[in-house]
Amino acid sequence: MSRVLSCWIAACLGALPVAALAQSMSMQDMPGMSMPAPHDDHGSTTPPDDAQHAGHDMAVSALPPNDHVPPSPPQTVLHAMSPSQMNAMMQMDDNESIGMLLVDRLERSRSTSGDMATSWEAEGWYGNAIDRLWLKTEGERGNEGTQDARLEALWSHAWTSFWDWQLGARQDFGQGPNRQWLAVGVEGLAPYWFETQTTFYLGEQGRTALRLETSYDLRFTQKLILTPKVDLNVYGKDDPQRGISSGLSNVEAGLRLRYEFSRKFAPYLGVDWTRRFGDIDSMPGMPLVHANETTWVAGVRIWL
Repeated sequence: MSRVLSCWIAACLGALPVAALAQSMSMQDMPGMSMPAPHDDHGSTTPPDDAQHAGHDMAVSALPPNDHVPPSPPQTVLHAMSPSQMNAMMQMDDNESIGMLLVDRLERSRSTSGDMATSWEAEGWYGNAIDRLWLKTEGERGNEGTQDARLEALWSHAWTSFWDWQLGARQDFGQGPNRQWLAVGVEGLAPYWFETQTTFYLGEQGRTALRLETSYDLRFTQKLILTPKVDLNVYGKDDPQRGISSGLSNVEAGLRLRYEFSRKFAPYLGVDWTRRFGDIDSMPGMPLVHANETTWVAGVRIWL
């Protein structure tokens, strides 16, 4: 019995080196497990190529939290410059004078009474972000010539982020005698992005007038836009030769649906409703006008 036990112990002791060798080989074959790097003659350890590349990748991928890599420092240092020199070099002059011309309406219309006419409304300005010179014109020309038109020249000054003061002159021409007016008003964006103009006029022989205009762009898509617009004209005195009654003289409301092939070119279709107030028929010298009128229009909007 003791001889059998002695043989079993000797067999177990003999198998230990073989098991250790097998375990060492299996650990080397496992992914990510490797033997220590060999030492060179000076006692330093040279990492494997894979370890070197892994360390390099970790250094490259260690970016700031916002993935922002600062640019390289400038190669040369700029010399001291005045504000005008810096604006000229960097083209960042906020006070540079620029211009704009918008033909908001160039249209052909037909009323329910069968009258045909060509209408226009255009405005342009030249200046900077604070001070500008405006030119505005609006009118209608029928078979008998220009029916009613106006031309305004205004100086504009921005007094808030969205509003401008305007001061200038207005000339009325067309049917009846020409009229001249001094003009003062405000123009800008009302809450909810309503484009609004309010202008007070002072004319010859104590004539006064007030014009209010507002419009809004309702965007169905980036190109298809419906624009409702309302104009009100109030006069202090009757002017029968030009078809004007005192008080609320007329109200015009319109809808225009335009398609912007680009911001600079947009054809449109629309409709206008006009209501004229006052005892028009009883005024001597009053030209033929309709108290209520509906007009269908087709035109184009051009931005230069």
